[in-house]
Amino acid sequence: MYEWNKLLLVGEQDGVKGDFNTLISMMNYVRYTTLEAINDITVEELDYLHTPTGNTIGMLLTHMAGVEYWYQLNTFENRDLNSEEEEKWLPGLDLNDHARKTIKGNDADYYINLLNSVREETYAKFNTLSDEWLYEQTEFGRAKATNYFKWFHVFEDEINHRGQIRMIRKLFKNA
Repeated sequence: MYEWNKLLLVGEQDGVKGDFNTLISMMNYVRYTTLEAINDITVEELDYLHTPTGNTIGMLLTHMAGVEYWYQLNTFENRDLNSEEEEKWLPGLDLNDHARKTIKGNDADYYINLLNSVREETYAKFNTLSDEWLYEQTEFGRAKATNYFKWFHVFEDEINHRGQIRMIRKLFKNA
């Protein structure tokens, strides 16, 4: 899926137009490194809970997919989750006790497929948008933000959680 010789060339994406080249380049690199962080991971590692109120790797992967899905709704459809979507995505978004009880027992392929299916939808929609869309400003919390910033935040959040994943894997191995 990711070609190493292209991952380090920001802006060099086949078939991608304009400023989306930069955004997609960065998103691809971050996703590649996330997938590398879970290479050869077991279900036991994915479900490992170091502390009673902590996150498992499975929870964090679900969170990454949920964050991206929420930003699809926010930036593409200008809406929030509906009740059906809340049922599916809130556990991963909230990373709470309910998530600790329900997000477990899945293998790596489950999470990789979840991440990939959401990402495919993101890229399909990106392909229909103009560069001007990236710079549109909307209300975002207490300030205005561009769509570009919002999508930067999607992979910035993934970077933070990838660090947690690496730490949890070390804790698991030392447990």
